Amino acid sequence: MPTMTREFTAEKAEEWLQVVVNGVPISAKAIAQEMQYHPASSRDEAVFQSVQALVIRELLLQRSRELGLAVQTHTGESEEESIIRRLIEQGVQTTEPDESACEHFYKNNLSRYVSAPLLAVRHILLACAPDDAEARSLAQEKADALLAELKQAPEHFSALALAHSDCPSKSQGGALGQISKGQTVPEFERQLFRQTQGLVEQALESRYGFHVVYVDQRIDGTQLPYAAVAATIRQELYQRVWQKSVAHYLQNLISAADIQGIQLAGAAQQAAVKAEITTSP
Repeated sequence: MPTMTREFTAEKAEEWLQVVVNGVPISAKAIAQEMQYHPASSRDEAVFQSVQALVIRELLLQRSRELGLAVQTHTGESEEESIIRRLIEQGVQTTEPDESACEHFYKNNLSRYVSAPLLAVRHILLACAPDDAEARSLAQEKADALLAELKQAPEHFSALALAHSDCPSKSQGGALGQISKGQTVPEFERQLFRQTQGLVEQALESRYGFHVVYVDQRIDGTQLPYAAVAATIRQELYQRVWQKSVAHYLQNLISAADIQGIQLAGAAQQAAVKAEITTSP
């Protein structure tokens, strides 16, 4: 019987795929249906991930039947999801992190607990399609020319925005108001929040085109006190421990099972991450 690897060819599934979990075969039809939930860089990788997920699911359902667990569904749950949730809740035991552990984590990760900076920004958008190389080149040239003019006369920003910007904000001199993280597209935000107050010396590129930017005001974030983030830290540490416990539980199921046709290296950890999203308290 072949051992499935990441080089498994999906087109050969019907011909020779024989994955069996404690005597129960995983069908090629089930794999094809499962693949929609596992987007990947290649079809073979999607097939591999789908088979791993189906094997883990089969192990959990088999264990649930052994224990005689009844269905107690939550809103939006299928019966299968309910049984798996109850099994994990029953089989995985964790403890809440104590105060000292939370405080220690806070002190070692201070940079994570800082309020977001706030910027008051004006811009001139020179719009162009992301896949139009010629238009992008012309837009960048125009942005450079505007920047050269603004370096000599920054007071002209509002007039130049009205004359050249492709953003509706041009009628307000290009003003975007106060911006905090999460309010703009990621590629623009990453560049914008590194800037200091004043005219940004280079145009910032985004999917929309090139932006000539003036930062009118920058208010940097401040360190949040432990009391303000203690609950968040406690929940994060609890989730970490819970996820490790789920992975350990799944690995025990894998080790005790007779699984043929696939090697499940790393599958328990992947399934634990999925479980954190769908079944954790």
